[in-house]
Amino acid sequence: MLSRLRTLFDTFTLLLMAVVAIATLLPAQGDGEVVFVWLTRLAIALLFFLHGAKLSRQAIVAGATHWRLHLLVFACTFVLFPLLGWALEPLLLPLLGLPLFIGVLYLCALPGTVQSAIAFTSIARGNVSAAVCSASASSLIGIGLTPLLLTLLLDAEGAGEAAASLEAVGKIGLQLLLPFTLGHLSRPWTGDWVARHRGWLGSVDQGSILLVVYTAFSASVVGGLWQTVSARELAALTLTCCALLALVLSLTTWLARRLGFDREDEITIVFCGSKKSMATGVPMAQLLFAGGAIGPALLPLLLFHQIQLMVCAVLAQRYARRADEPPQPATSGSISAR
Repeated sequence: MLSRLRTLFDTFTLLLMAVVAIATLLPAQGDGEVVFVWLTRLAIALLFFLHGAKLSRQAIVAGATHWRLHLLVFACTFVLFPLLGWALEPLLLPLLGLPLFIGVLYLCALPGTVQSAIAFTSIARGNVSAAVCSASASSLIGIGLTPLLLTLLLDAEGAGEAAASLEAVGKIGLQLLLPFTLGHLSRPWTGDWVARHRGWLGSVDQGSILLVVYTAFSASVVGGLWQTVSARELAALTLTCCALLALVLSLTTWLARRLGFDREDEITIVFCGSKKSMATGVPMAQLLFAGGAIGPALLPLLLFHQIQLMVCAVLAQRYARRADEPPQPATSGSISAR
């Protein structure tokens, strides 16, 4: 049974499922909750400090001259996604209910991934240097932009469920951006060490996410999460995440070709513009949402994360196989992509 699961899901996803199950059966309460909250804060601060130490200044400015590609990736991440979430409200709100719909809006407002977007771009033989620049900038900009976008997306009824305000932006700056900045400033002393221990950084990355998920779901379970989210709503949410990803993948591909980008740039746009970051979204949710609202806010992100990994893995392999195929002879009606 375990081997069959491993063929469908990676180890980290199985760990996430296990953590959600543990939080459901043995949620942190009382003094235990206080301990886990502080452990989570320390783990998040360490995570963003190490990411700041890992990211070189050259990587931050690399590829900045390819402004058309970066502008399109940012537009897909911070304009297209939020607009889709807002436009689908008449359909999704009665289908999912308000708590899960707010989670979908939160998903739409998040920045893109860094590691997986770059990895899939590399597998598909896209423009890796541009992917590094776009994905890194998206993650950094999203720290300040995501809560502001969420505030704009939430109506008066939903705004009471989330603390997406200037106060929340300040908390995010203090708990996420400050450690990141300190880590980046420490690069002359820590950069080489972090580069030599990338595997350890990956463990901190995944461990901090697992810790936040346990703490967040414990609070939601105590608040009655699984009494408020039915099996029908969970199935509807899964279909929503699948449809949202399919729509964005189609639109990013169409826009890249319509605007005349070559194949390598198209790959970068598709993988950087269609993904949402759990590494940023999970810690940020703890600052934006209170109590029992955290669980419903994170469920869309957890589902979307796994779906995007499985779909993009297949898509990257298809791009790579197409790169190995001999070029087709041009027809008289063909037009150059550039």
